[in-house]
Amino acid sequence: KKKIGVVFQDSALDPFLTVEENLKYRASLYNITGEEFKNKLDELVKLLGFSDYLKRRFGKLSGGQKRRIDIARALLHSPKILILDEPTTGLDPYTRQVIWDVINDLRINHHLTVFLTTHYMEEAAYANYVIIIDKGQIVTEGTPLELKNKYVQDYINIYNVNEEDVKKLNLNYKVIRDGFQIQIESTEVATKLIIDNHDLFKDYEVIKGGMDDVFLAVTGKTIGGNN
Repeated sequence: KKKIGVVFQDSALDPFLTVEENLKYRASLYNITGEEFKNKLDELVKLLGFSDYLKRRFGKLSGGQKRRIDIARALLHSPKILILDEPTTGLDPYTRQVIWDVINDLRINHHLTVFLTTHYMEEAAYANYVIIIDKGQIVTEGTPLELKNKYVQDYINIYNVNEEDVKKLNLNYKVIRDGFQIQIESTEVATKLIIDNHDLFKDYEVIKGGMDDVFLAVTGKTIGGNN
């Protein structure tokens, strides 16, 4: 238990205490007091950047600020494993990115093992290893690249061309805004297709399937849905 830090989906800190008071109280549960606490607090303030609201009541903080303090609370006893339960739910895109920057810093520079649950599949692409759970069962696992290569196909979006020319490629395609989307098996196939038809492919982009596509392929559900 001493090696594990946990960030719950809902904060467990006291809204009426200041940030510093909350952390001081929680540190005392690990017998971290006095000069040891002061040094640890300075370390966490520098790591997570919350010096501006250290003396502010926790309940007055924004969602992103609260999340930083929740993470600080989980790191007080210098754990080796950090578990985060949907840490970015409800946060704006900028704050979500800030939280991920902190998580990646902990992984890379502080050598923490991070277990993280999320419903944002694009966030799962940041992980070294992904496990998808459906109805309480593991349905697939692997690195993001392995999962995308196994379950989804790539696409080429091609613009400023005639549909008759696209039909001549004898590939599945659909009409999109300003062009056509061609389904391909892999980036290798896309490269050969472009080289062989360089007169046609002058304005295009190759798009790899994402983690949302992996989730849909594996579970047959919409993200966050029941179907």
